[in-house]
Amino acid sequence: MAVPTNLDLDVLRSFVTGLDLGSYAKAADRLGRSQSAISLQLRKLEETTGQTLLRKQGRGLALTHEGEIMLGYARRLLELNDEAVAALKQPSLQGQVRLGLQPDFAETWLPDVLGRFARAHPGVHVEARVDRNTALLDALGRGELDLTLAWHEGGASASRTEHLAWLPMMWIGPRDFARRHDEPLPLVMLEQPCLFRQQGLAALDAAGISWRLVFTSPSLSGLWAAIAAGLGITLRTPHGVPDHAIALDPRLTRLPSAGEIGLCLKTGDAPSASAAVVHFRSILRESCLASLAGLARSRKLAVRKTA
Repeated sequence: MAVPTNLDLDVLRSFVTGLDLGSYAKAADRLGRSQSAISLQLRKLEETTGQTLLRKQGRGLALTHEGEIMLGYARRLLELNDEAVAALKQPSLQGQVRLGLQPDFAETWLPDVLGRFARAHPGVHVEARVDRNTALLDALGRGELDLTLAWHEGGASASRTEHLAWLPMMWIGPRDFARRHDEPLPLVMLEQPCLFRQQGLAALDAAGISWRLVFTSPSLSGLWAAIAAGLGITLRTPHGVPDHAIALDPRLTRLPSAGEIGLCLKTGDAPSASAAVVHFRSILRESCLASLAGLARSRKLAVRKTA
């Protein structure tokens, strides 16, 4: 009978961390190892699997096809490992976590995060509120939420704000969208106040492009429905874009860049957060960064990490 091949979880963690941070030098700092030690671990992983997992791309490294497969399994193995360790180390974690979240993220990786946390800590009750940015920040200020994942609205940051990344704003429309240069650009936007709406209209005005609002909605789902109906285009990040919509190529549409938007993890003003909130915040942070790293790789986007 063949001897089973065992994967080293430390090696897998180095492999995943380097990809999530966009640099194995950063992974070495995060994991407290030397860069040469990380290189040896990556070589060991390729020897163990018998596959080339990484290839040179410019000054950095990119995943091969086999590397993409390995990354998916590595994440699952590490998540199960971390879930088991958390359950054993903190079996008596109790209380509640009140989370505020943007609708852009609610239907992607959030259910998996909530499921893993609930299995590891059945004594913690998690309440998740999905709403628009202003509503979430107001609720956080009133003490109705413990933490929220929010868009950065500019100005000085509070001491309890952690900047995670800067995401590109992109014009998004139906797959068959064709801009007519002799007509005002048809826009579908969220109701005010909306950071995307403000920045998008400012960019169009600065570029001298005429526009008209053909549809406004209080919810993100309303925007996606309007785009599915072919009413116009909108401005969002590429995270959570439905299958019936695409990020429009600015070279073909001659639309102006709308810049970036910051993503922050904000904690309420309570004197001290509970152990449950602190632990959930850590899990949420790592899951968010992993999701953004995967998005950047799959769509070849520039997502600037600030964490």
